Amino acid sequence: MITLSNPINPGWYADPEARFYEGEYWIYCTRSRPYRQQLNQDAFHSKDGKVWEKAESIIATEDFPHIWQAVWAPTIIEKDGKSSLVFATNDIQNNEEDGGLEIAVSDSPAGPFRRHMEGHLVGKFINKAQPIDAHLFKDDDGTVYLYYGGWRHCNVAVMNDTMDGFVPFEDGEIFHEITPPDYVEGPCMLKKDGVYYFMWSVGGWGNDSYGVCYGRSNSPFGPFPKEDQILRTDYDVAKGPGHHGFLQDAEEPEKWYIVYHRRPLSEVDCNSRQVCIDEMIFAEDGSIQRVKMTPSKE
Repeated sequence: MITLSNPINPGWYADPEARFYEGEYWIYCTRSRPYRQQLNQDAFHSKDGKVWEKAESIIATEDFPHIWQAVWAPTIIEKDGKSSLVFATNDIQNNEEDGGLEIAVSDSPAGPFRRHMEGHLVGKFINKAQPIDAHLFKDDDGTVYLYYGGWRHCNVAVMNDTMDGFVPFEDGEIFHEITPPDYVEGPCMLKKDGVYYFMWSVGGWGNDSYGVCYGRSNSPFGPFPKEDQILRTDYDVAKGPGHHGFLQDAEEPEKWYIVYHRRPLSEVDCNSRQVCIDEMIFAEDGSIQRVKMTPSKE
């Protein structure tokens, strides 16, 4: 059973992606530092959901010589016995810059993750979406979807079987835009009882307006009308919570948790972010209740 004891570690981390693999809970994170110091990523894993161990520098960065800053927002999926990690590099601002979304593969969820393809998985702006903040989602039939996008635009694509490209849609396009209301970044998909719950970050990551909204659909392509903002600043607990993943309790599967980053009330540096876990409660009608953040441990 997962224990709520925030933060899960004493360091500065952000943009968590959470999974349950090989009998352990895993949380993959951005190192929350100035851009030029964000040159790799770390993961945390736990068998009991209480004590977390760190797997450090999980990306074989020698395979990506173009990286010079902003290794952001990891997402991972298990497929055919391999772990595939997608992450953003270099915070590109236009199509002339080198970077975007990369994909790396490992035999273990702990890495090391080595380059899986030549070039970038997504290396340019498509539908005005900056190629950052990827989220991999595997549906019940095994189809793997890639959701991603910054700068207030979100795209979806279907990964191919070899996880090095995409399956075109019926109209011949590779990417479809599915941007919901107030979307800024940080897409996340959850499926429960046959319903697709799409979640995204709103506001500004560097200030107190950051939070998480969600919408529901019967299709992984939406549309996803905004239903509520379920995570927001609480000046009794923490500020700027957002960019999240989720976990389902392995022992009590009716329990769900949101894994997200937030800043302590005493911190003014935008990069002073910590990874936290709190319960995510579904009401009888399937809606998600507003998350109550638990205070940090002493």
